[in-house]
Amino acid sequence: MNGLEELALSRHVHDRVAGQRVDEAWLAERWADPDTRVLQVWDGRVPVAADNATFLRFVSPERAGPGERVLLGVEGGTTYFAVLLENEPEEAELAGIRDIAVGLGDRDAGLLVHAIGVANWHRSHRYCSRCGGVLESAAGGHVRRCGSCGRTHFPRTDPAVIMLVTDGDERCLLGHNTRFPPDTRRFSTLAGFVEPGESLEHAVARELMEEAGISVMDVRYFSSQPWPLPASLMVGFFATATTTEITVDGEEISEARWFTRAELLDCAQRGEIVLPGHISIARRLIESWYGGPLPGSW
Repeated sequence: MNGLEELALSRHVHDRVAGQRVDEAWLAERWADPDTRVLQVWDGRVPVAADNATFLRFVSPERAGPGERVLLGVEGGTTYFAVLLENEPEEAELAGIRDIAVGLGDRDAGLLVHAIGVANWHRSHRYCSRCGGVLESAAGGHVRRCGSCGRTHFPRTDPAVIMLVTDGDERCLLGHNTRFPPDTRRFSTLAGFVEPGESLEHAVARELMEEAGISVMDVRYFSSQPWPLPASLMVGFFATATTTEITVDGEEISEARWFTRAELLDCAQRGEIVLPGHISIARRLIESWYGGPLPGSW
């Protein structure tokens, strides 16, 4: 892999200025500045430019509308906030991460992923897990504090492993997940959440054995990608199979197959299988192993 910029959701150029999140005077000054730009967030979507969906539509603070404020950071001398809107914005074309992330520039892609990730956390953490009290936003939107017991809550990120397994015959393993629409031929890498007390490498081996009955060795890190859909960090790996007989679990994976590079290209060209979208680290894992671009995507 030739750098994180190749992963659509891993691009990040803005300075998050974490030290300023607790400086109320600085936050107020930045919010009062008409040059500050605000990204409105509504139901996991954001406004895009009416004439070009490869640009996010930012507004001034006075036009942002009511909602919780989140300090995103500073880039090129401009301060950026997100506002988690209470009402859907009028006369705005809204789009989600899957729709626009690939086409965005580095600045907008980083701001979008940051804003959506924090927005999802705010939406799902309204009450204190200790006492049930109402949580209030603090520290520039990166903390929620209980008004009853004072407990401090920080944004959640759930680590998940995603892996491309290869064998001694230069084949890769891809599977059809039971969550995919049944009338499609979607095939992708295998993946799963990391369990408590488990290393990333152990999670790779466990998931592959549970879902496909495949034992592996030589688990090698590839790259990682935030996946705020709603709150994951996808950690990519390659692994080498020590067994090749497939036994799918039927719960997570309904079908799995080994593909040579020639078979993978042929199946993708004929539409026998459909590969993951270009936004995903799964696509990057597959094409990195294959050695170049492949046709088709969902």
